Amino acid sequence: MSPKTAAVLYWSLTLPFAAFMLFGGISEVIHHPSGLAIMEHLGYPPHVLTVLGIGKLLGAAALLQPWFRGIKEWAYAGFTFNLLGAFAARYAAHDGFWLVASPWLFLAFMAATYLLWHRLLRQRALARPALNASVTGPLMPALG
Repeated sequence: MSPKTAAVLYWSLTLPFAAFMLFGGISEVIHHPSGLAIMEHLGYPPHVLTVLGIGKLLGAAALLQPWFRGIKEWAYAGFTFNLLGAFAARYAAHDGFWLVASPWLFLAFMAATYLLWHRLLRQRALARPALNASVTGPLMPALG
């Protein structure tokens, strides 16, 4: 896959995922009635919505920023925990198949964006000119 194709595919998947998390985060922070009903159904107190919403807002911003790779890794990890927790909560509540399975679908979608992001990082690293051999040699000469 060419770097341009990988970049287009990455952004074509990342933007909708980040938008979904952004809008979900907003509705959770403002305590939308549907979110409150879900939390009540799952047995969680309402303030959990605020925590989840703030995490989603920060995570969406982290996915869209290009400067800090570590922050982006944390966002992917946080979304992974969020989606696995959603699966566990829905499963424990004996919800229907699609409500239990939907976090796995979002997790697969997110995994595709993560793998494409790392592919882009590798392609960019390979496109950089090689360092001078004296710089890449051993730090200390062999003794003996």
